[in-house]
Amino acid sequence: MIKNFKNTSDKKYFIIDALQYNNWSQEIFEQMNNSGVAAVHVTICYHEDFRQTIDNITKWNNLFQEYGSLIVQGYTSKDVMNAFKSGRTAIIFGFQNCSPIENDINLIEVCHNLGVRFMQLSYNNQSLLATGCYEKNDLGITRMGKEVIKEMNRVGLVVDMSHSATKSTLEAIEISERSIAITHANPYFWQPAIRNKSNEVLKALAESGGMLGFSLYPHHL
Repeated sequence: MIKNFKNTSDKKYFIIDALQYNNWSQEIFEQMNNSGVAAVHVTICYHEDFRQTIDNITKWNNLFQEYGSLIVQGYTSKDVMNAFKSGRTAIIFGFQNCSPIENDINLIEVCHNLGVRFMQLSYNNQSLLATGCYEKNDLGITRMGKEVIKEMNRVGLVVDMSHSATKSTLEAIEISERSIAITHANPYFWQPAIRNKSNEVLKALAESGGMLGFSLYPHHL
């Protein structure tokens, strides 16, 4: 049974959940912990602005205090390893949209200092930075988007293109000096869902050293 699998330092492998959104509770933290999940990329923003995102971070800070024996905030890969060795799960903050930075590039570093490590440039629709996958016209990375990618590269915030359109994703791969991520999507040849990624995108992602995390949503499978 899953409950018999406990995070211990003698394990030669561990599990990282590349994107998760949930009604978080002690029960869920225990399930992750007992299942050998070393780290979870947690959504702390869909469409929230900066102030609302701060409120979400505050809620997580309270969870870290209350359930410190089960979870810990993860900032680096070393934090993930240390969490796993101590029998806990590292929680890594991520944005599913760029709305928390509003129209201020300076907020990227502020968010990074607060522990955010992933940011999607768009969520299905057109944003200030890139085109979402449900738009009819893919305009690619905008002028602001190019500057945002540079700043994300500088501070160490991962560019995530899971919900972005094809042209925007390919341009992000080309522009970014660091490897990007598609944290939750599947190959289009598995299932022809709009959110899934074409062979062209997957090839460019692989050649650039990027990462693909699979999505378990039924309509993506």
